[in-house]
Amino acid sequence: MKHIYKAARLLMGGALLAGFASCSNNQEQTSQQTEDTLPSKNSLENYVHQRIGIYEPVKLTTNLNDLSPNERKILPLLMQAAQIMDELFWKQTYPQRDSLLNTVKDERVKSFIRINYGPWDRLNGDKPFVVGVGPKPDGATFYPAGMTKESIEKASLKDKYNPYAVVRTDSAGKLISVPYHILFATELQKASSLLKQAALLAEDPQFKKYLDLRSEALVTDDYTASDIAWLDMKNNTIDIIIGPIENYEDKLFNAKTSYEAYVLVKDKVWSKRLAKYVTMLPALQKGLPVANKYKAESPGTDSELNAYDVIYYAGDCNAGSKTIAVNLPNDELIQQKKGTRRSQLKNAMQAKFDKILVPIANELIDKDQQKHIKFDAFFSNVMFHEVAHGLGIKKTITGKGFVKEALKEQYSWLEEGKADVLGLYMVTGLHKKGELTGDLKDYYTTYMAGILRSVRFGASSAHGKANMQCFNFFKEKGAFIRTAAGTYKVDYDKFAVAMNELSNLIITLQGNGDYNAVVKLQKEKAVIPAELQKDLDRLSNIGIPVDIVFEQGVDVLGVK
Repeated sequence: MKHIYKAARLLMGGALLAGFASCSNNQEQTSQQTEDTLPSKNSLENYVHQRIGIYEPVKLTTNLNDLSPNERKILPLLMQAAQIMDELFWKQTYPQRDSLLNTVKDERVKSFIRINYGPWDRLNGDKPFVVGVGPKPDGATFYPAGMTKESIEKASLKDKYNPYAVVRTDSAGKLISVPYHILFATELQKASSLLKQAALLAEDPQFKKYLDLRSEALVTDDYTASDIAWLDMKNNTIDIIIGPIENYEDKLFNAKTSYEAYVLVKDKVWSKRLAKYVTMLPALQKGLPVANKYKAESPGTDSELNAYDVIYYAGDCNAGSKTIAVNLPNDELIQQKKGTRRSQLKNAMQAKFDKILVPIANELIDKDQQKHIKFDAFFSNVMFHEVAHGLGIKKTITGKGFVKEALKEQYSWLEEGKADVLGLYMVTGLHKKGELTGDLKDYYTTYMAGILRSVRFGASSAHGKANMQCFNFFKEKGAFIRTAAGTYKVDYDKFAVAMNELSNLIITLQGNGDYNAVVKLQKEKAVIPAELQKDLDRLSNIGIPVDIVFEQGVDVLGVK
């Protein structure tokens, strides 16, 4: 098994820490063990020793030769701003970071805490590995500690679901809403200043405008103008996605956003190859395998598909499993009016393909079908997953408002499941039209291997739940079989049928805003069957990593 560090045997970092004596190597185990069943003083050593090896180190670099002198000067400024987002995410998810790290002497334990942005193992069902912290709060730090979901729902606070504000209690015990730009004013002012400095150096006028507007957005929590300016950018070579964006961390209501940042360099050759697909969205929307009332919306087409080298991750996107493609902005009104930008993080994607997906396929995909595991197919499947977020339905047909509002904390995992299966639907449709080259079996087989990769992210991940659902649904429909050799073999005809049926199910549930049905679906389908669990254990036992961790920054990149 590979490890991130070459340190010697783990040392205990003080009485504060303990681990799990009976924990297996399996990365996605979600057993209900509690801390009082874990008496071994060496259990932390064993646990971290086993778990830290699930992350394969990858250097984030790019070819700087095509960048202008000013663009090279901008990159360090953007990375500094990104580092501030990293600090803010820590404050959102585990503000006691420094006091915890100060009690730990062993560097490997510290590294595991940093990878997970706290004392909960994100790729193992958020299992705590520090005594006394208890389960990870579903509401992170967005809501008052110990306050129940029901109490928040009943509270009369007007903007309790504001994505850019936390809920707190005042001195009188009354609930109040505190905007991010006030709570984190000092840090956000610094980040804003860095973006303004970068804007002064920017040569592309659209990029300059975006940086100026985003710098203002950070200190006002009004992101609409900068989101639109970001979509309007067409010719920039470097880019930064920065701010409070995704709401995965809020597992109570899926309402509050977390800080993150990506610093990007565009791959113009690959981006040019992708440009044509955006214009095809309306036709693909009309062809969705669902009743007409669920596909009456028209997806925006004033958007782009681009490929990038990502050179810096920070905050939410760097926690646990690493994002390899981005579909933004999340604002439904902007999506309907302008569309979205789908950013494919090609170098990170290639690393996951080479270091994780190919080894998984060699172990678990039928030998006769392993020849169909291709990077181009993996790239397309991931890309069209992001494009597919723009398809389907955004507002319920039952008067329950936007789908996101109706499904609450159940929204994210089902939306990821929709994007997975509609991405495959898009690949199938475009291949039939001759818009995608290669054998369709490449895409289906690589998709199957992708499911086996992503279910390892576990029950605490929206993407993990989505892939568990897809695995169980496709299995029931006979889209694949498990052979006597313990490998998975795709039935290509049934795969296409299952794809359409799952697409219909998810879009219908979203369009109806049927919260209770989605809860039922999660409980029944978003689970790992025992047989699959044994196969995932095989991957762990032979040392196949679950995800990657980055070596990044100005020194790695070679800029000052």
